[in-house]
Amino acid sequence: MSLRLFAWLLLLFCVDLFRHELTGAHADSVPSAAKTLVWGPGLETNVVLPARFFYVQAVDSSGRNLTTSPGEKTFEVKMVSPVEQFTRIWIQVLDRKDGSFLVRYRMYATYTDLHIHILLKNKHVAKSPFILKGPVYHEGCDCPQPSGPVWEADMHCPQTFSQIERDLALYASVDPDRNAQEIPQRFGQRQSLCHYTVQDNKVYVRTFGEHVQLPDVEFFVNLGDWPLEKRKPTEKIHPIFSWCGSNNTRDIVMPTYDLTESVLETMGRVSLDMMSVQANTGPSWQEKNSTAFWRGRDSRQERLELVKLSRAQPNMIDAAFTNFFFFKHDESLYGPLVKHVSFFDFFKYKYQINIDGTVAAYRLPYLLAGDSVVLKQDSGYYEHFYNELRPWEHYIPIRADLGDLLEKIQWARDHDEEALKIALAGQQFARNYLMGDSIFCYYYKLFQEYAKLQVTEPKIREGMELVEQPSDDLFPCSCHRTKARHIVKFPLHQSDFVLFHLT
Repeated sequence: MSLRLFAWLLLLFCVDLFRHELTGAHADSVPSAAKTLVWGPGLETNVVLPARFFYVQAVDSSGRNLTTSPGEKTFEVKMVSPVEQFTRIWIQVLDRKDGSFLVRYRMYATYTDLHIHILLKNKHVAKSPFILKGPVYHEGCDCPQPSGPVWEADMHCPQTFSQIERDLALYASVDPDRNAQEIPQRFGQRQSLCHYTVQDNKVYVRTFGEHVQLPDVEFFVNLGDWPLEKRKPTEKIHPIFSWCGSNNTRDIVMPTYDLTESVLETMGRVSLDMMSVQANTGPSWQEKNSTAFWRGRDSRQERLELVKLSRAQPNMIDAAFTNFFFFKHDESLYGPLVKHVSFFDFFKYKYQINIDGTVAAYRLPYLLAGDSVVLKQDSGYYEHFYNELRPWEHYIPIRADLGDLLEKIQWARDHDEEALKIALAGQQFARNYLMGDSIFCYYYKLFQEYAKLQVTEPKIREGMELVEQPSDDLFPCSCHRTKARHIVKFPLHQSDFVLFHLT
């Protein structure tokens, strides 16, 4: 299935969901094994992710999409390899409560072939069993795809990302030799930086204060939250890779460390990721609390104002601090602290308030993935995907000073159908653009385009250390391609992230 058709189907499901949520039509429909739809990257052999995934949309015998859950155990998924006695695969079927299911699985071994059985009351659904012709490599297998264009085609990556184009348009060229000398002098004493060189698919790093063949590239990563490059383009700016950008800086934006880790550790050590949120969106829209909700720490003055506003208008806003750090002297005014609330419990409320912290609030992807509507503060900070978001389409905008927050909450209450439509559009945006395959494509395209700008050869600089790569000794595999090591691992923000593990 093409990426365009895939996106079109998802939009169709979203429109159906919106229509039937409002009318309550077909709530009691029974899914049909023959009519039910199945699609997604996890049904393709060459899409290798830490956790593969695909979708199941329940459809009744008349061809109508179900818009409420037929039951979380409606579909059974089994995966077997005909030539293996056992399969080391962890499978989860996540009920998205809207008539669709997200199936994710993590492989711990490589198989000659893989048969995916999707069953409804012991009947095969759609074109089940889906057969992935092998070898089907597990995520830790050392078997790189030597061709970048082939990998991009396999992953259905878009041709361009507008944020990458905008960031790199500031640079006619990049000189690794000049950067290696000047960037540590400008930023190395006051900021936490990592200087990376990828050469012959080996990674070297020096710190200051999935399998695909990458080009040789040399770059600096800002480990702090605040973007660094404040010069104007006419003042010989330096390329700095950061998690967050701003209207007043020139940093090159990457997906945040939080979103990156959630992708890499899905079905692993993280409890919050873009898939788990989709199965934990709380009660139906009609049953959600119509109060606007927020929890967080005191990392910005506007957050203090929000809590103050909540106390004055408790019937409109439920906002409180879970931690004080920046304004500890004001704790008596804005406390007491409240207990942490499970993120999934946020979605008991129709309206989610998103306010900047020290920089952009990195929870926005997860808020969008739920089925509440986001009221997003106007901000000078942005993440890698903000350029694609549209106010009044994917979220309800609020002024930076929160001066119109009460007005916007009241608008949402008075226009319930429109608010639901915005909530579902934001949710569909997250499903289309913030899942693991999209994040991997973004990283690859960013490094690919940046490497083209280099006018001198990347070098292994004095003080750099080789980053040791993960071992797949536990479940070794035989690679049918020319053998080469292409796992690219960067130690980023207190954790080691495997950014490219792209077979």
